Amino acid sequence: MLPFEVKGSTMTETPIRVLIVDDQAIVRRGICALLAEVEGIEVIGEASDGEEAVTQAKVLSPDVVLMDLVMPGMDGIEATRRITRDPEVHVLVLTSFFGDDKVFPAIKAGALGYLLKDSEPADLLQAIRQVHRGEPSLHPTIARKVLQEMQQPSGPPTPDPLTDRELEVLQLVARGMRNREIAERLVVTEATVRSHVSNILGKLHLANRVQATLYALQEGLTSLQDGPENWKT
Repeated sequence: MLPFEVKGSTMTETPIRVLIVDDQAIVRRGICALLAEVEGIEVIGEASDGEEAVTQAKVLSPDVVLMDLVMPGMDGIEATRRITRDPEVHVLVLTSFFGDDKVFPAIKAGALGYLLKDSEPADLLQAIRQVHRGEPSLHPTIARKVLQEMQQPSGPPTPDPLTDRELEVLQLVARGMRNREIAERLVVTEATVRSHVSNILGKLHLANRVQATLYALQEGLTSLQDGPENWKT
């Protein structure tokens, strides 16, 4: 039995729209073949380099972009930076490289997930679904790297600690909730949530929501049961 729902099942949810970016055609075809058999995920386009990925993302408005990093011309890191200017599009890095020179720039560029190409198909499908929900999804090797990096001081401690409301927002971010969902939970505007998130990242010297989630986990502000399921270290 396959560890995921295949076409023809009774699932009726709107499919997750995926754009595949990789300079190797055989890799793109392989991922397409895998996702074609999965209920609830639809491949809407392909790109072979970063520049094409940026263009396709603007035209197709995918939910999730599977992004390779090392490609001719514009690389995946710069493409991620440009694509994630649209907060509705989430980037899941899928690559063979896990050096610090790739991992940290990709996350700082806005990637919400980072998966290695030796991962199991079921792990890829889980990561796509998590990233689509706005939940960070990191390969265990990558999660360890990020946690270790975060344990290194990045600057002097902030003289301005998080407020009770900012702590509350941080916990909800760590559970994978989007700004709109947090706003509905707290009965505030999305603009207010965005302001809180910006303050949190600034005070804690963090780059994005991925690092915020890992910080919350590291500090015991959330647990594996409260948020994403694959923070295995």
